[in-house]
Amino acid sequence: MPFPSFLRPALLALALAAPWAAASAQPATPAVAPVLPAGFSVQNVAVLAGTCANCHGPQGHSTGGIPTLRGQDASHLLQRMQAFKANRAADATIMNRLMQGYDESQIQALAAWFSQEVQP
Repeated sequence: MPFPSFLRPALLALALAAPWAAASAQPATPAVAPVLPAGFSVQNVAVLAGTCANCHGPQGHSTGGIPTLRGQDASHLLQRMQAFKANRAADATIMNRLMQGYDESQIQALAAWFSQEVQP
């Protein structure tokens, strides 16, 4: 059974990700279920969000110079990701290219997902 088209960019990124990053990433479970765009389940967004762990850390908590995503305001995350996709973020390095693989509903789902705090 083929995967839904909205998951293909995330699945490709996961397949190409460094093995150590995938091994260290644990699925994030928001303390409160985020309000997601129609057609998305928490499991779908968890797959999309998993690709972000390579740079932004497990569960969106960065341990280095890359910004932490988890717990940020959803509107801020949405605005930043939309700016990356539109090539309007002057401070971007690779994010302009990475965001080209996501559509607007996926970007909205990721913003909602990362805005939630996770259970310890």
